[in-house]
Amino acid sequence: GLLSVIQKLKGSPEQELRIVLLGLDNAGKTTLLKRLASEEVSTITPTQGFNIKSVHSHGLKLNVWDIGGQRSIRPYWKKYLGSTDLLIYVIDSADQKRFEETGQELAELTEDESLTGVPLLVFANKQDLVTAAPAAEIAEGLSLHTYRDREWQIQACSALSGEGVQVEMGACGLCRAGRGPKGLRSHPSSLQDGMNWISSQIMNRKK
Repeated sequence: GLLSVIQKLKGSPEQELRIVLLGLDNAGKTTLLKRLASEEVSTITPTQGFNIKSVHSHGLKLNVWDIGGQRSIRPYWKKYLGSTDLLIYVIDSADQKRFEETGQELAELTEDESLTGVPLLVFANKQDLVTAAPAAEIAEGLSLHTYRDREWQIQACSALSGEGVQVEMGACGLCRAGRGPKGLRSHPSSLQDGMNWISSQIMNRKK
């Protein structure tokens, strides 16, 4: 669990790791990154190229690449995937008209050789909106249960408020933190819990 991860990190030199943050335009990627970095989120402008921020968590220095999600920028996503330790994919849970589009983009990403076996954390963002789809529904729509080649997690959240939203375990195996039918665990309840999962996955890969 998280406690054992922290214990292993104690006394160890800080590790510098690479995380790529992707998703369609207006999904809330930059707001999420600023929230994770404990920065002000009152004024956010669309990312035209990319932002890089360093987030310190559990003795890890996480260099997070926030890359614009506009259609004109997406063809260049793959140029940033090399040496990635973890992929964060952000979805606007309230923009259900674009679920198919965002699902196709994610499927293409996970098929890229640069991301083979790289853990995936999906943030189902904007859960504070009444029109937001539940994370369980999004997980099923993305066919996350078919991802057998990597660890994955889906985290319901509101980047704007900084709060996560507790999601009940669904029959589809939501919250799976392992491959196949094993590795089910209770859903994180905050953005920080998402960071805890990130740190745990990276440490497992660095063993």
